[in-house]
Amino acid sequence: MKIRLRQLRAFVELAKTQSFTQAAQNLFITQSALSSLIKQMELNLGLQLFDRSTRNVKLSDVGQDLYPYIDQILIDLSNVLDEAANLKALKKGTVRIAAPQLLACTILPECIAEFQQSYPDIHVQLIDCGVEQVETKVLSNEVDLGISPERDHHADIETTLLFESAFCVVSPKNSSFDHSQPITWQCLENQPLILLQGQFTKRLSGDLDSTEFGPEFHLRPTAQVNFMSTALSMVNSGLGFTICLPYARSLVDVYGLTMQELSPAVYRRFYTYERHGRTLAPAVEQFKQHLMQALSALH
Repeated sequence: MKIRLRQLRAFVELAKTQSFTQAAQNLFITQSALSSLIKQMELNLGLQLFDRSTRNVKLSDVGQDLYPYIDQILIDLSNVLDEAANLKALKKGTVRIAAPQLLACTILPECIAEFQQSYPDIHVQLIDCGVEQVETKVLSNEVDLGISPERDHHADIETTLLFESAFCVVSPKNSSFDHSQPITWQCLENQPLILLQGQFTKRLSGDLDSTEFGPEFHLRPTAQVNFMSTALSMVNSGLGFTICLPYARSLVDVYGLTMQELSPAVYRRFYTYERHGRTLAPAVEQFKQHLMQALSALH
């Protein structure tokens, strides 16, 4: 059984107008073309949908039974097409993004605000979490995009380089460091260091092995914490120094601390995460491009 969309539209229009002449005009087709569509639909269904006379045409009892269903099909189709047009035109949509807590409380809110100025009808949902949770949320489809520092990742994750930044030391403004000169990693060797637990310190130590200092240089933190905000507060209280990346500068400024790049430069790369084989919705793709443009100059 082959029922065409043109036949359904012809059926509904003829049922509404009860006139071949008026229905054909509304559909911008000839009366003979309209008559052919109705006859073919009746032939395909094996049912007479209209009672015809020399004076008028009206739905048969069977036609009246079918009319609500066919009319609803056309309404639903119209809604689908409108929805698709809105999504394509970025007039509607949702973007769900997972990011580590420090990124989520520093540079991402501004990026989201800039994006929503251009696309006010797109809702961006930011989920702040631990670095290790970003991949899990992408794989489970809990979010559309993730942002993560370089890590070994699952085979079903596709990554795109977002930005890279050199590590900096954060110290009180009244520290003994000469803030007008570059600070070397060796300057930190005998200083009280407050670092993040887990992969942050392990990977940083591994990166330092490849510098001119080699494996002889070791980071020896006097304290390890879970959140950079805790480390900064401890630095502010005179308990030591910490190491972080430039994107945290707004938070460093809140604590009234000083941030300086370390020499030689050791970089950390950040990537977007998305599920392999999953096509991004237009709103998500547009947000990803906005994010990459906004953060590309970050260093």
